[in-house]
Amino acid sequence: MRTSSTYAPVPQHSEKKRESAANCLRRENCFQMSSESEAAHFSNTPDANSTAEESHTAVGGEDMQLVKEAVRSLPSPAVKDLMSIGVCMRCIFRLLGVHGHVYSWSFPSSTEMRAMLGEPTCPEEHIVVSSLKGGEDKKNSSSYEDLEVEPETCSICLGILQFIYYDAKGLMVKKGTAISLALSISEQIKKEGHQLDSFSLEVSIPTVIQENEHIVHLYMKRKYRSELWFEERFSKCISTKEVLKFAMTNSLEKLLDVKSGPSSCRIRLTYAQTKPSSTVPSSVERGEGCKRRKTGASPVFDSVNDKLVDASNDCFHLSTTKGNALGESSSNGLEDHESSECIIFPEDKVNDPCHLVFLCYRTPIYLGGRYLKFSRNVSQTRWMIDDERMGEASVEEIIGGYILPVCHGDSYKFHAAGREDIDVRMLGSGRPFLVEIQNARHVPSEALVKEIEININNLNTQLVLVKNLKMVANEGWTLIHEGEAEKQKQYCALVWISRPLENQDLQSIASLKDLQILQKTPVRVLHRRSPLEREKIIHWMKIETIAESSQYFLLHLCTQAGTYIKEFVHGDLGRTHPSIGSILGCRAEILQLDVTDVKMDCFLAE
Repeated sequence: MRTSSTYAPVPQHSEKKRESAANCLRRENCFQMSSESEAAHFSNTPDANSTAEESHTAVGGEDMQLVKEAVRSLPSPAVKDLMSIGVCMRCIFRLLGVHGHVYSWSFPSSTEMRAMLGEPTCPEEHIVVSSLKGGEDKKNSSSYEDLEVEPETCSICLGILQFIYYDAKGLMVKKGTAISLALSISEQIKKEGHQLDSFSLEVSIPTVIQENEHIVHLYMKRKYRSELWFEERFSKCISTKEVLKFAMTNSLEKLLDVKSGPSSCRIRLTYAQTKPSSTVPSSVERGEGCKRRKTGASPVFDSVNDKLVDASNDCFHLSTTKGNALGESSSNGLEDHESSECIIFPEDKVNDPCHLVFLCYRTPIYLGGRYLKFSRNVSQTRWMIDDERMGEASVEEIIGGYILPVCHGDSYKFHAAGREDIDVRMLGSGRPFLVEIQNARHVPSEALVKEIEININNLNTQLVLVKNLKMVANEGWTLIHEGEAEKQKQYCALVWISRPLENQDLQSIASLKDLQILQKTPVRVLHRRSPLEREKIIHWMKIETIAESSQYFLLHLCTQAGTYIKEFVHGDLGRTHPSIGSILGCRAEILQLDVTDVKMDCFLAE
């Protein structure tokens, strides 16, 4: 009969200890093999969400037996010790290297768990040694009746593996099992209209959880490192993130009826430590760092301190280390004091559940093609000056504004291989473009893309026309930018000169091949462009005369990408040289300009 909470270890023969440890490992292997049958049981569960949740919210006979096997495979003193310092059962299982589907199940009640722990797994092992603070003698402090089998919030994972969290409204939610949380997530995904053919699960947790785990590991190492099972067990430790991803992935695959793997559709769970405020934040910005919350001493870690040897011994105070969570200095400090007589847990630990933000999103999808612009009052992108719109519409809004609602996306971005001024038409084969849809909930089929093209062209044929629209992968972005730097462009300009055009002028212009010109940044764009000098090439030119007009003509030319055509015609007060005016020896003005071809290989008719 136990009369004190402090016991001396029962002397053990080394051979018996090795045999005991082997028995433990054999039981664990049996559990891992039995988890395969549990997987089959899981896969045979009905697809209906309500049925799926009901079948996993309670531990059935088969699951109970597997839990018993898992518990009995573990060193009983270590399990009871971890339970007594507020570690949840899922964390106990992962710390001690238990694998299988046990993390997806609902765990037994406290009474059932005590019954499982009633008989130690390995009778040869010594009973748990409880260290007391300052020599206090608390009778039966480690008895089964006094153990907190499942703490309110785990002192390591902060409720993550208990599926307890604060929601966006600051309310505490207790799901209890992976399937319950997965059910909420799947319902939200369907409510938002996401169409999935696969998914990848992303999980972000506070770094303080790694620190908590490291502290407990050092505590257990100091106490049990002489045991044969210690190195074997803790070498198989599974991280909180891996356990959560394993449990949630299995459940989500069943509820969403799709497989997980590399995918453009991401399901992201972001757990953030509760901020140092009495009010829980209603939302967490993506990418925000974890913020530490300082409160009074955590009761869980206080209980650990109560069980440690008197603090007057050579103790290492973790609260004196500097660094963020498990930072470099903190980690080194922990390692340097592994041999300390005791570990004093810091008093600023947060023991509240984490704040969970769920997000389902798709990486951007791209639709590419070529556009033609027939109006001289339509800009390429939306153009506003002092809250006043310039032009009657924009290519961006006509094309992107129609595609976005079809894909049910959050927003779109319009990218094109260069741009033309608002008063310049885009003719010929058109200009290559990409529409980037952010978080598209629906990916259009090839037939739907063709329908989108037809509908855009029927909106207003006097403004914009779309050709060769198609879904493209990320390489479409590369094609746009590579072609933008290397392309050649052809133009047709209506030009007026201050003297009559002569036949010699036609010949002198046509004879110029690969003419190099030097252009300073045009006066008209100096307010938004750097004042630079650029060398450009005019590959060829020819003049087309206009009947009954001696001073007006059409200038056809092919130039290097980035050439300012208007300035090449009139000279821009001498800032472009040579120019049509300087070549002809007269004043020249451009009246109208059309782009007739953009020589790029992408998005051409197949």
